[in-house]
Amino acid sequence: MLFLAELPEFSISLWEEIYFFAIAKNDPKHLLLAHLFDKPCFLGLLAVQADDIAGFHANTHIPVVVGAQMRYEVTGDLLYKTIGTFFMDIVNSSYIYATGGTTVREFWEDPKRLATTLETENEESCATYNMLKVSRNLFRWTKEVAYADYYERALTNGVLGIQRGTEPGIMIYMLPLGRGVSKARSFHQWGTQFDSFWCCYGTGIESFSKLGDSIYFEEQGEVPGLYVTQYVSSSLNWKAGGTVISQHISPLSSWDPYLQATITFSSEAAAQFSTLNFRIPSWVSSAGAKAELNGQRLNLPTPGKFLVLEGKWSPSDKLSLQFPLGLRTEAIKDDRPKYASLHAILYGPYLLAGLTSRDWELKADPDAPLSNWITPVPASYGSQLLSLSQASGNSSYFLTNTDHSITMEKSPEPGTDSAVHATFRLVSKDPTTSGIRSREGVIRKSVMLEPFDLPGMVIVEKGKEKHLVVEGSSKGSSSLFRVVAGLDGKAKAVSFESESHKGCYIYTGLNHDEGSGVKLGCVSDHSNSKFKKASSFAWEDATSHYHPISFVAKGASRNFLLVPLMSLRDESYTVYFDIQS
Repeated sequence: MLFLAELPEFSISLWEEIYFFAIAKNDPKHLLLAHLFDKPCFLGLLAVQADDIAGFHANTHIPVVVGAQMRYEVTGDLLYKTIGTFFMDIVNSSYIYATGGTTVREFWEDPKRLATTLETENEESCATYNMLKVSRNLFRWTKEVAYADYYERALTNGVLGIQRGTEPGIMIYMLPLGRGVSKARSFHQWGTQFDSFWCCYGTGIESFSKLGDSIYFEEQGEVPGLYVTQYVSSSLNWKAGGTVISQHISPLSSWDPYLQATITFSSEAAAQFSTLNFRIPSWVSSAGAKAELNGQRLNLPTPGKFLVLEGKWSPSDKLSLQFPLGLRTEAIKDDRPKYASLHAILYGPYLLAGLTSRDWELKADPDAPLSNWITPVPASYGSQLLSLSQASGNSSYFLTNTDHSITMEKSPEPGTDSAVHATFRLVSKDPTTSGIRSREGVIRKSVMLEPFDLPGMVIVEKGKEKHLVVEGSSKGSSSLFRVVAGLDGKAKAVSFESESHKGCYIYTGLNHDEGSGVKLGCVSDHSNSKFKKASSFAWEDATSHYHPISFVAKGASRNFLLVPLMSLRDESYTVYFDIQS
């Protein structure tokens, strides 16, 4: 008796390729060959609708499901359609993280037991790539919005963030989802452009080559139809409809909580009578959602359905869509009561991650709206960010928050914890200082220095010649510093004089060893050149910046800066929070 051995991962699309070949050749022998690669030990479970996939290697078996879907398309055998549908149902209900991804260390663990799987080796990129194929096929068959919603979630949170910023060819194998994790800290870490070629490099690079996939779907028939399932600035020359359809998506932000889409048309041929279907995502709140065609208000269906429009489309037509981007929490898929407090936070389709290396406790009133404890970072805050440096030889050292102590550290690389910790926001109690944009605009003003990733905390002096620390902002004058022109006389320098101790300044002592503490220095002789130099800092552009989608969440012992997971590079983050009432 022969047994089919476990196949290697490089055969990801083997079933698909054989079925495509069977279609092209119209040869039943190829169908038989493809059928030999079915895995009864796996597909059999799905055929009898048994949720028993725990222990299977995910990315060996998701392609088997894709192959089963192809068999349905080629043969019409409804069993294989049912297999694909049931598989998606159980993965979504029991094995999916808030990103839309799945797996821990490449395998499925016990269903609805995800709380104890959060670590560095979550969500293999290949598995997300193949889950997108499964959902795409299901949408093509059913036109159900739920599958397009899943595609949006997994693409946004599980694909767009697996490349390191804009650096091509630097990808990750796993997407860490544990507490205080980083994309740079996992077994594989970031790959390299020329020396890494894991399976997830092939699928990852392919994913970025087909970002236009699954935005539009055509329905053929006497009256051609088009489904717009993803809201991405793009254009489609739709020949069946005789029009070029273009969508423009306005930049998104946390302070303007709407997705704004403008749909316009241009003609390259005679327009045909056609049907347009626009997805109303399930995350949309009906309150505030609206659609206008040529300035006329339309009746919107409930979220999770399509807005259906019929007609001949001309260059004078314009459709405007407005979808509220609401905040919501989503419990981790774990049915054990002791993990009931673990939730992810989402803004529309975007999963928000908190910048933190360990803390994850949030404090919330269960009866209060989320807006009471999660608030948007105002647009004006971006102009209040800065970094402060001192030169030493050929190196620059930056004022840095190191575990609630203020130190001097070497110039940080963007997108790292060091860059986060070397960024501060100037906070003023003077309303005329709210629009700080330059050194000149803040001279002679009293300010507090708030660490970028610790909103609500500030630098505090503990007395003359004592080291500075980071504490809560309600510390009175001990957290207030008057900004003056740099004592060293340099053009772009500033110094910070304590409001509690006149003549005392934030002072490094010119000790530029990494990790050296910074204190409140006082000297009676202000002509002392060393003191002047050690109390003067170059005003630098901030080493970190607020993402347009940024929020502050109130924590039990500290607040958290929340940003889209997809936007992070090497920074430490947490995506599931312990939310206590």
